[in-house]
Amino acid sequence: MRGMAVAAGLALAGLGTVPAGAAAPQAGATAQTAPAPQAAAGPGKVSTIAPTTANATPPAAPASPTLAMDGAPAMTAAPDVGHPIDGRIGLQPQVTTNGQFAHWMHDSILLPLISVISIFVLLLLVWVVIRYRRAANPVPSKTSHNTFIEVIWTLAPVVILVLIAIPSIGLLQAQFKPAPAGAVTLKAIGNQWYWSYQYPDNGGFEITANMLKEKGDPTLAPGARYRTDADGPRLLAADNRIVLPVGVPIRLITTSQDVIHSWAVPAFWIKLDAVPGRLNETSFTIKQPGLYFGQCSELCGARHAFMPIAVEAVPPAQFAAWVKAKGGTMPGGKAPSDKVIPQPGADGSAAKQAEAKAADAATGPVENTTAAAPTSSQGATANGAVGNAGQ
Repeated sequence: MRGMAVAAGLALAGLGTVPAGAAAPQAGATAQTAPAPQAAAGPGKVSTIAPTTANATPPAAPASPTLAMDGAPAMTAAPDVGHPIDGRIGLQPQVTTNGQFAHWMHDSILLPLISVISIFVLLLLVWVVIRYRRAANPVPSKTSHNTFIEVIWTLAPVVILVLIAIPSIGLLQAQFKPAPAGAVTLKAIGNQWYWSYQYPDNGGFEITANMLKEKGDPTLAPGARYRTDADGPRLLAADNRIVLPVGVPIRLITTSQDVIHSWAVPAFWIKLDAVPGRLNETSFTIKQPGLYFGQCSELCGARHAFMPIAVEAVPPAQFAAWVKAKGGTMPGGKAPSDKVIPQPGADGSAAKQAEAKAADAATGPVENTTAAAPTSSQGATANGAVGNAGQ
């Protein structure tokens, strides 16, 4: 009986409850417990349990504090340069030679001239309304020509346009001046609806830039990065910024994968269309370090307003460090860029080369054979004419 009581007590203990009045196991009894399951084998002194979020090892800090944002320098937008300002009237402050000249021409020539002409025309209309109203001029004049006035209103606009054309043609020519030796080539590719960039002179690495969404955006994926004030203004902040050196000529090449886009940064005085199957080119030199923003400026579809451009202008040494962080290389010497940049879809483009490699891998190389010349039905050849051809 004593052994049966001990067994019953152990069974009830295993169930976790002991009814009232049940016999408890004696103090001297030894409880037999089931062995614990064997843990997975692992290296000594190494836990096989995944750490919690609180105890997880933080990510390693970047090697340089200037390469904190995806390898790009950790820069924030200046309060009054490189982006639109609420309530500002006029052009953005310019940081390129062409932009500074265009800004001067706008403020010193075009704006005063158009103001004077507008005021003159307004005063002339007011004078005509008052002087030639019915009460003051009951009998209208029958004069149909005045040679002096006609010469004046013909020559004056011509002289004004010629004076405007002289600096305008120089500015237009400077905007399309080829890049000099030692320029950094940036290829901007428009896509629906984001920008991708290539650096052909620096190893050909590629960057894809998408707009950063707002924190409360319902389309923001869980855990995805959202825009902060350090990233830039709303609708202008990008998840990946491109980096360009200050004081070094930039060779900008634009193209597109689908429809017409336009790469535009107002502070650079740059607006260059990106056309499918075509390469457009211009050059500029950034004179001041900073963070500059732009947008696609060609209506390209439903999300046209969500293709921002974010450019960090840094000293050349910092640009070289960023290129190295991206796995690129810096060309030696000051030789001009000789990189061949084929049109999208051309035989030498990356897509065509990938298609050729895939075809060779699947079917093997194609043997070159001499195709027989087609038979012509024209009477001018040695072949006999067919029907009425050649008659």
